[in-house]
Amino acid sequence: MSFKLAKTTTLAMFTATLAAMVLGSCSQYDKLLKSNDNELKYKEAKKYYEDRRYMKAYTLLENVANYYKGTEESDEVLFLIAESYRHNSDYIIANNYYNTYVKSFPTGNHVEECWFLAGKSLYELSPDARLDQTETVNALSALEEYTQLFPNGQFIEEANKLISEMRDKLATKAYLSAKLYYNLGNYLGNNYLSAVVTAQNALKDYPETKLREDLSFLILKAKYEQAKKSVQSKKTQRYIETVDEYYNFKSEYPNGKYIKEANKIYDNSKEYAKADE
Repeated sequence: MSFKLAKTTTLAMFTATLAAMVLGSCSQYDKLLKSNDNELKYKEAKKYYEDRRYMKAYTLLENVANYYKGTEESDEVLFLIAESYRHNSDYIIANNYYNTYVKSFPTGNHVEECWFLAGKSLYELSPDARLDQTETVNALSALEEYTQLFPNGQFIEEANKLISEMRDKLATKAYLSAKLYYNLGNYLGNNYLSAVVTAQNALKDYPETKLREDLSFLILKAKYEQAKKSVQSKKTQRYIETVDEYYNFKSEYPNGKYIKEANKIYDNSKEYAKADE
C-alpha cells in the first residue's frame, strides 16, 4: 500500500469515527431530551453547563424548570438558564431571565448577582458611539439601579467602571452630534446654536467625561463662528458672548491643548467688538 493510499485510508477512518461519535452524542442527547427523567436531565444539564455547551444546557434546563418550580432547586435552575444564555451571547434572553429571577426570588442566593448581570447583559448590547444609543441608556439605567440597591455590593467596582464607560460613550455621541451641527454651519438654519446647546447639555449630563475639554472648546468655536456670520445687528452681542466663553475656557484649561486656538479667537473677537463700539 502506498503512503498516499494509507494516508487517505487513515483520514477516512478518522472521519467515520468522528461522525459516529457525533451521531452517538446527538442520539444520547435526543433521548435525554425526550426522557421523563427530570432529575437526570437536570444533572446532565449541569454537566453541559460545566463543559460550556450552553445551548444544550439551557434547552434541558428550560425543559425541567416547571418540574422544579417551588422546590429548593428552583432558583438555581433559573439562574443557570440565565447564565447559559449569557455565556452563549444571547444577551436579551439572558436579561429577561435575570429580571425574572430577581422578581421571583428577591431573597434568593443569586439575587445581587442577577441584578448586576441583568445590567451587564444590556451593556454587552451597547453599540459604537456613532450608532443609536438606546441600548446604552437602558444598560446605564440598569447598572445604576444595581449600585443604588447594593452600594457596597461585591460587583460595585465593576459596575461603576461600566457606568463610567457608558457615560463616556453617551458623551461621545453628544460630541459627535455637536460637531455635525458645527460642520453644517448655517446650512438650513443656525446650526452653530444647535452645536452649542448640544455640547452644553453633554457637559451638564456628563460633567466627568474625558471629552470635557473638547466639548468646551467646541462651544467656544461655535459661538465665535456664529458671531462672525451673524447679521450686523447681532454681531456685537455675540462677540461679547464669545469673549465671555473664552474666559470660561481659559479659566478651566489655561494650558490646554486648544489654548493657542482659543487665544486667536479671543484676539479676533475682542478686536471686532472694539471696532463695533
